[in-house]
Amino acid sequence: MKPSTLVDEFEHYSGWRDAVYVRVEALRDWLNTQELGDAESEMRLNQLLGRLQEDTLNVAFVAEFSRGKSELINAIFFSDYRQRVLPSSAGRTTMCPTELYYTPLLRPSLRLLPIDTKTHEGSIADFKRDPGAWTEFPLNLDSAEEMSVTLMQLAETIDVDAATAEAYGLINPDDEETAHSLARDGSIAIPRWRHALINFPHPLLKQGLVILDTPGLNAIGTEPELTLNMLPSAHAVLFLLSADTGVTKSDIEIWRQYLAPLQGASRARLVVLNKIDGLWDDLKSPAEIDAVIARQVVSSAALLDLPPGQVYPVSAQKALVAKVRNDPALLAKSRLPELEAALSQELIPYKQALVSESTQAGVEDIVVKATELLETRLATLQDQVDELQGLRGKNRDVIQHMMVKANDDKQQFERGLQQFNALRNVFASQVETLRQRLGMEALRKEVRKTRLAMEKSHFSSGLREAMGHFFRTLDDNLNASSSSTQEIRAMMTAMYQKFSDEHGLAAVNPPDHSLNKYRKEMARLERIFDERFNTIFKMLTLGQHQLTARFFETLASKVVQVFELANSETESWLKALIAPMETQVREHKIQLKRRLESVSRIHAATETLDERIAELETAMGTVSDQLDQLARINARIADALSDNLDGARLAKTA
Repeated sequence: MKPSTLVDEFEHYSGWRDAVYVRVEALRDWLNTQELGDAESEMRLNQLLGRLQEDTLNVAFVAEFSRGKSELINAIFFSDYRQRVLPSSAGRTTMCPTELYYTPLLRPSLRLLPIDTKTHEGSIADFKRDPGAWTEFPLNLDSAEEMSVTLMQLAETIDVDAATAEAYGLINPDDEETAHSLARDGSIAIPRWRHALINFPHPLLKQGLVILDTPGLNAIGTEPELTLNMLPSAHAVLFLLSADTGVTKSDIEIWRQYLAPLQGASRARLVVLNKIDGLWDDLKSPAEIDAVIARQVVSSAALLDLPPGQVYPVSAQKALVAKVRNDPALLAKSRLPELEAALSQELIPYKQALVSESTQAGVEDIVVKATELLETRLATLQDQVDELQGLRGKNRDVIQHMMVKANDDKQQFERGLQQFNALRNVFASQVETLRQRLGMEALRKEVRKTRLAMEKSHFSSGLREAMGHFFRTLDDNLNASSSSTQEIRAMMTAMYQKFSDEHGLAAVNPPDHSLNKYRKEMARLERIFDERFNTIFKMLTLGQHQLTARFFETLASKVVQVFELANSETESWLKALIAPMETQVREHKIQLKRRLESVSRIHAATETLDERIAELETAMGTVSDQLDQLARINARIADALSDNLDGARLAKTA
């Protein structure tokens, strides 16, 4: 039996995710058909379905140039294509960070961001929203040769003078190699492009795989967005070394400064010792060659302060050849299957657990709410049946008493509604205060204020103080917002209890809401700024202010993303907080109205009593059936979430 590869596991994961999508979609449609949903539930289910549909698996490859990243990407993900998707040859073939992905909204193409955008305001994420900023080249999928020529533009450079290179933040004037290059002819070669996007219809990319190729220390050091967002958000990071050079000074710098701190942010963080075929020697026995490779692994692990088991020796080039030629012996010798197995065991289960946990939490809230609504409806109908059955053989005085009691209950509930409406006004006032503290307008105002302060300051102390004040203000806003959410929840808890005691509505424990994870993320961003700040001023002289400003642009863009998530989650929580009360109040009004109508009809004609009881019992049967159907739908979703990636079977039975 053919062993499972990372490609196989990812295909299984995609099948599992598709099956979960189908079952969550079935829940949403059933709730709408049964008229059990509301706007808040439908919004949450649509958001959940959107996340499942847009789910991506991000894998980042990090290394200095000429470590074989492109060849390893070809070997792991694109060998079935029977050609090199990414150019791979001696020397530097990728000069700028490159993302491989697929969206059907755009034609297959290579889009390149010019290097001069480094002097413009805005992060890479901002430029992605501006199609006009990119230079686009279509990919001819029918011609491997033409596609290879197009992708070779990733290696393009341009010659510029020192002032231009410094303005882009790409050189360190104190660097010996840079000084020699400038001394020769007064110019230096820099990448033509700042960032590359490859939209390619490979089956794995269609299923949500996103690959990030980051070339070299200079590219990482001068693109703050890589360290603030792209690398931390990757589900796996592969750091490549070369077996023929071992761990170099720049390798150690990349590892310690950018990758070692990712331990808590990225689950799979693996080191790849590539090009072990350079250690193969026909004059040595296989055991002697293995011993040489083992020594390189131990040495590399020690320099990176890692256990040797976290370093994987491979030959990406031989693995690609083996896969293309279907040569199992060469593939085993390349040792790529061991790396793929490690990725499969770490990456896929971790990603599945994240998606499963968020999906289950979202579905459970909605199912619990719908179940409580149906159980309340069933209990109310049962009370009416019991009351009507007790009237058999009773005189009109008893029925009249029942009429009075129903009207009294209605009047009492209407008084409760007045309290509820007053509460909603208080709730709306507190929500408005919360939105002012947490809202995007306040954040953007603080961003503008900080940017202005940084522009006015040309000293490191002023820049640091502006950024310190920025983070303190945002933390104060998050802290005050946390206090507001607790006050709002306490108020709603008391109101739920009051309505439960006085009107028999189902007891509800309002969901809690914490902004702590966003405060932690802001603290992480502040630490990154503190760590990077000194590095920036060591790297540059004339360009230091430009690079610091660009770093702030990227940092501010990331902060905006954090606050957008906090706002979105808080808005969903606020709706989830008030929605059960509104639903129960609406349901109670309906049941009171039905009860009054029922008593009125009985009062007018007691001979219809048995007929009315039969109607209510039929309604009870309908509600009981709805409860059973809801339980079955929920069970099917739970089965899909707990399935161990048996995607093919699930897709057939969904």
